[in-house]
Amino acid sequence: MKFTLSWLNDHLATKATLDDILGLMLKAGLEVEEVEDPREKLAAFTVCKVKAADPHPDADKLRVCTVDTVDGEKQIVCGAPNARAGMTAIYAPLGTFIPGLDFALDKKPRKIRGIESYGMMCSTKELEAGEDHDGIADLDESIALGTPAADALGLNDPVIDFEVTPNRPDWLG
Repeated sequence: MKFTLSWLNDHLATKATLDDILGLMLKAGLEVEEVEDPREKLAAFTVCKVKAADPHPDADKLRVCTVDTVDGEKQIVCGAPNARAGMTAIYAPLGTFIPGLDFALDKKPRKIRGIESYGMMCSTKELEAGEDHDGIADLDESIALGTPAADALGLNDPVIDFEVTPNRPDWLG
């Protein structure tokens, strides 16, 4: 059985922490199979603001973006067709593991067609937060710079997977 922490808190009328709930459910005879917390998977990603998106001098489909990030102003080479000045997006700093692509960014800036890129702006598919891969995630401009990506995307609710043991079929009712 899978439940979100918020659902359990609503139905149990409690403000108990995740660890407290897990401990109590274990005492009641339920085994915890897995807890999937998107906040952990997306911890390195934050909201950024694109200040400028200029055409790349050596590539028609790339843009050289000047981006305000939690790490200061960064230059990011981006191939997304929707990259533009004034947009709010999700920033992945150097060295970050991109779950939807199953690879990590280099820890040093990488040259893309001769221009150094200091990170990446991500689509929702690259973050495993949706299926949109046509461009980078275009967020509401009212979201503050540096907001954790999980909060900005509404993915801040852990999912708890319990296994009902054979001696407790009453938990299925």
